[in-house]
Amino acid sequence: MFLGILLFCRAGNAQAAAGPASPDIRVYKTVGAAKLTAHVFHPFQASDGKRAPAILLFHGGGWVAGSPEWVYEAAERYAQHGAVAIAVEYRLSDQKTVTPLDSLADARDILRWTRTNAAELGIDPDHIAAYGVSAGGHLAAALATIDDPQHSHALAAPSALVLISPAVSVARDGWVERMLLGKAPVVDLSPDEHITKRLPPTIIFHGISDTLVPISGVRRFCERARQQNSDCEIVEYPNVGHLFTRKLDSQEDHFDPDPKDLADARTKGDAFLAKHGFLPKFSALPRNRTN
Repeated sequence: MFLGILLFCRAGNAQAAAGPASPDIRVYKTVGAAKLTAHVFHPFQASDGKRAPAILLFHGGGWVAGSPEWVYEAAERYAQHGAVAIAVEYRLSDQKTVTPLDSLADARDILRWTRTNAAELGIDPDHIAAYGVSAGGHLAAALATIDDPQHSHALAAPSALVLISPAVSVARDGWVERMLLGKAPVVDLSPDEHITKRLPPTIIFHGISDTLVPISGVRRFCERARQQNSDCEIVEYPNVGHLFTRKLDSQEDHFDPDPKDLADARTKGDAFLAKHGFLPKFSALPRNRTN
């Protein structure tokens, strides 16, 4: 899956417009010798004095691979549309001591860090969205659904979610169970099993033929969200698998994302964020006029 996700991100970068040279990289958390970083992309245009909305971006990689650079294309695009976009580094499972529980702890801490440093970053602390790809989609969804057992006070959830092929139903996932190393029941890490309140507006982009993250789990997640009067939309793509790959017999290695589906998800995701106030400089392509 990891080579595929890398190629998925490269495909997005190839179609992106030129962006800023480099993000502002800051350490948001230190764990032992590891310094975890937030890669901050500031809006391209000068602000009008108002604080900007923010979007946290979580890369994919099965909780064991990946880096913030994998979501740079989306982060640059969001900054171009007026948001402060933050590509997040989080701990990756080593199948020895670090588990997806640590990845989720980092996701919670970057959300806290963003709110704590909102004034310095020029961010509206009450207007932070989360974007996640595959395993990163799991982390984004978990922020909105799974309570933090390490803190007695509740962490306010992101204000919107954009998820691409997200692992939102992992209660029967053997891979996740193995990575947990017996530290918690796998159901404790499954977002769809923890929907007990209204969720923030959510849009999910998913291939119907995804064998790595079956669409049945995504549908269950949204159905349970709707039972709590949540706005949860799934955009389903036929004839493609994980991250829109057209090679259905090999969804982990020989990756081939469908360019039309990729572009459609990008356009609809941006429109969704703009609708909810996260891309203040966004403007859809003008319709063709007739004389």
